[in-house]
Formats: sequence, C-alpha cells, structure tokens
Amino acid sequence: PGIACFTDSLEMIESGLIEALLIATPHYDHSIIGEAALKNGLHLLVEKPIAVHKNACQELIKAYEQRPRKEQVFCAMFNQRTDPRYQRIREMIGNGELGNLRRMNWIITDWFRTEAYYASGGWRATWKGEGGGVLLNQCLHQLDALQWLVGMPSKVRSFAQCGRFHDIEVEDNVTAYLEYPNGATGVFVSSTGEAPGSNRFEIAGTRGRVVLENDQIKFTRNESCMLEHSRTSSIGFSKPEVWDVTIPFGNATLPHAILMRNFVEAILDGSPLIAPGKEGIHSVELANVLLYSSLVD
Repeated sequence: PGIACFTDSLEMIESGLIEALLIATPHYDHSIIGEAALKNGLHLLVEKPIAVHKNACQELIKAYEQRPRKEQVFCAMFNQRTDPRYQRIREMIGNGELGNLRRMNWIITDWFRTEAYYASGGWRATWKGEGGGVLLNQCLHQLDALQWLVGMPSKVRSFAQCGRFHDIEVEDNVTAYLEYPNGATGVFVSSTGEAPGSNRFEIAGTRGRVVLENDQIKFTRNESCMLEHSRTSSIGFSKPEVWDVTIPFGNATLPHAILMRNFVEAILDGSPLIAPGKEGIHSVELANVLLYSSLVD
C-alpha cells in the first residue's frame, strides 16, 4: 500500500518517482526500456543479456554515453563475476601464475531443461520472444566469465544445432572452436539436452594448467616455463617438474545481492562497478557469432 504501480514502463520512467531501474523482462525489452531509462536520467541495472543483438547493445551503450547526467550508473547483472572461484582464476591469470595462455576448454552441459521448462512461457525458446536458446539464455553468464578471464577471441567456428533435443526453434546444443590473438585456442561446449551433464573449465598456459570442476580448483604448476624447457632440455621426452596444488576459495553468497549492493554503492559513493553495463556487449557478441557461424557452410 502506498507504492506507486504502473502498467507501462515508459510511464514509470517518466514519472519522476524513481531514481534507478532494474530491468528483468523478456530479452528484447532490455535494450528498449534501458535506452528510455538512460535518456531520462535514471541509473540502470540490466539483467543478462543487455540486448539480444550486438547492434542493440551498441545503441544502448550510445544512450549511456550520451546520458543527460554524467553521474548516471549503468551496470549489468553478471553475478558470476562475484564468484570467488572465477575471481581466483582471474587473479592467477593476471599475476602470471599460468604464464602465457595456450589453450582453453569449457564443457558446460549441466543446463538440462525439460519440455515443461520451455512450455512455461510463450516467449521462451523462440527467435521472436527470446532471440536465442542456450547461448543467449543459459550460458551467457559463462560467455561473460570467459571473456572476462581470457579476453575475446579473434576467430570462431561454431556448430549450433537448433531443436536437437527439444521441440523448439532455437539452439539447444553447441560446440565451438575459438582462436585468440596470441594464437591460443579454445573449445566451448554447451547444451540443455544432456544429463547428467558436465561443468569442466580448463586453462593451460606456459607455466601450468588450472582445472575448475566439482567445486574444486586444481592447479598443476610447471617448475619452469614449458617453452624454455623445450628449448633447453637435451632429453626428447622430458617434461618440466610439476607441483599439484588445490587452490582454496570461498562460496559465493547471494551473488545477485552483491551486484545490487555494488550498483547502489556506485550510485551513492562512486564505487567501481563489478560488471559495467558497457561490457555486456561482449557476451552478446559471442552468443551472436557462435550462432551465425553455424549457419556458414
């Protein structure tokens, strides 16, 4: 009682009664409502994805760059960035513990969904309503985490199957090859039709290999750089000595709440954002290109 309610988002945005907006609607409305909010001087937090297509992301970012009040905050709900396991791996990459990255593999197929799930909303699993399937919905968090950790690839080749396991028109099974500017390669596999499914993330660098699986981070650390060892060893089949280390990390507690608190602190105190809204374009571009690539003969 006493709380203003609206049946139209623009009416609410233009009411003068609110200062900030969280958008958690079906996908296509994210950028439409978001642009209106930014143009009207509101702070904005957008659920993933920030838009369905890269060009819509660019329009939303343009609205932010042309915002009427410079103090406006634009944030994306990429809560995986608050997860200590990904933060620890990012720290290892950043401080050089893995050396130069050479290979990445992520099998994330524990997104199993039933036909009842897809029938729960008319917008789900349609090009018109959702704009995509497993890439744009379920594993967009992983695509964001992937580019947050190892950067954007320079080349991809993807094989996405639409309606492979479900009576839907969008993709529910994807296998992709990625190539990075430094020559490193990667494989990304995801599906909503595999049970029990897997979630194994592996990164190999010149100083060792890190594997995230079953809520554990295992680090096999090379005592010396593998490239230096290859150049200097006189034994054809020798490898660098290794240390096997289990990397400790805490559990993520209420990751959505952490991001929302960070959003508020950015508004009130100027705190740095964990997930700046402008960075939301990267995961959408990856989802787009992995789908479009599969249409190429």
